[in-house]
Amino acid sequence: MSYIKSAFSHLLQDISDSLLKVLKKDGMGEYSLEVALDASTKAVLQGGMNILQEFRKLLDHNSGILVRLRELTIDFVQEGIQDFFRQLEDHFLRFSGRNNSSAFKDHGLVEGAQGDKAFAGLVLVLAQLSAFIEQTVIPKITEEIATSFTGGSVRGYEYGPAFVPGEICRKFRSAGEKFLHLYVNVRTQRISFLLKKRFSTPNWVKHKEPREVHMFVDLFLQELEAIGTEVKQTLPQGKRKHRRTDSNGSTASSRRNPLREEKLNRSNTQKARSQLLETHLAKLFKQKVEIFTKVEYTQESVVTTIVKLSLKSLQEFVRLQTFNRSGFQQVQLDIQFLRIPLREIVEDEAAIDFLLDEVIVATAERCLDPIPLEPPILDKLIQAKLAKSKEQNAIPS
Repeated sequence: MSYIKSAFSHLLQDISDSLLKVLKKDGMGEYSLEVALDASTKAVLQGGMNILQEFRKLLDHNSGILVRLRELTIDFVQEGIQDFFRQLEDHFLRFSGRNNSSAFKDHGLVEGAQGDKAFAGLVLVLAQLSAFIEQTVIPKITEEIATSFTGGSVRGYEYGPAFVPGEICRKFRSAGEKFLHLYVNVRTQRISFLLKKRFSTPNWVKHKEPREVHMFVDLFLQELEAIGTEVKQTLPQGKRKHRRTDSNGSTASSRRNPLREEKLNRSNTQKARSQLLETHLAKLFKQKVEIFTKVEYTQESVVTTIVKLSLKSLQEFVRLQTFNRSGFQQVQLDIQFLRIPLREIVEDEAAIDFLLDEVIVATAERCLDPIPLEPPILDKLIQAKLAKSKEQNAIPS
C-alpha cells in the first residue's frame, strides 16, 4: 500500500534531518551532539511506534473488511517496517562514508577543519543511535507487532520476508561497532598528525637543554579535551579499572619516574641504556598489562582507546629519530608531565603508564647519550608548567 510506504518514507526523512543538523552551518556555534542524539532517538522510537499505532487504528476502525484484505495489510506493515530499518541502516552507512556521502556536498554543510570535527561527532551519534535501535527500539517494535499485527503471510516470500527482528538487530549491532571504531580512528588520526609534526620537525641531535614542557603537550591535551566533550554528550559513563600500584600496594605516585627505578651509570652510556631496557623488561614479567581491549560504548573506553593508539603512534615516531642527551631529556620531561592529566581521563591507568614508559625506552634506544634529568630538575620544570597552566586558566577569556 502506498500509504504505508509513504509513512515510513517520511519517518526516514525526519531521522535523517535530525542527524544532519550536526553538520549544518547555523551561525550560532556548534550544534549539540546531545540534542542531535536525543532528537534522533525520539524520532526512531516514537516515530516508529506512532506509525504502528496509526496502522492499528486503521485496522480497528475497519474491522469489517475481508479477512484476506486484513492479512494483506498486516503483511504490508511487517514488510514495511523491515524495509524501513534496512533503509535506515543504509542511510547511516552513507552518512559515515564522508567521501561518498551526498550529505557533505549539499549546500549549507560545514567544511574544512570544522567539518572534520562535525563529521566525527556525527559518526559518534550514529554509533550510539545504532546501539539504541538494537537494544531498545527493536524490542519495543517487536512487542507492538506481536500484539497488533499477527497473522498475514498471504503475499508469499517472493515479496520479501516479514519483519525479522533478529536480522535487524544484527545489522545495527554490526553498524554500531563499525561507527564506534570509525570515530576512534578519525580522532586518533588527527592526533597522530599532531604528534608526527612534533617529532619530525626539530633536529633532535642538536636539541638544546630542556627549559619547559613543550607546547605539543598542550595541543595533545586540547584534542583529548574535545574528545571528552563529545563522548560526554553521547555515551554513558563506564568504570575505572587497573589502578596502578607500587610494591606496597598503594597507588603509584603521580611523580613516579620510570628512569629512577635503576641507577644509571653516567660514565658508561651503553650500561645506562642496558639498565633502562632491563628495567622495562622486568615490568613486563612483574605485571600483566592488557594494552588493547574491545572498545565499549562508554566514555572512558573510547577515550582510553584513543589515548593508547596515540601513544603507540608517538612511540613509532620516536623510533624514526635520533636524539642527543638534551632531546632525550625533553621527551622525558614531556612524557612525565603527561602522566598526571592522562590518568585522570582514562579507565586503565596501568596500560597508559606502561605505554608512556615504552615511549621513554624507545627514546633511550634511539639516543646517543641517554642520561635522564635529575629528579629535582624534572620536578621543578613540571611544577613550573603546572603553575603556568593554573595562571592561564585563571585569566578570564
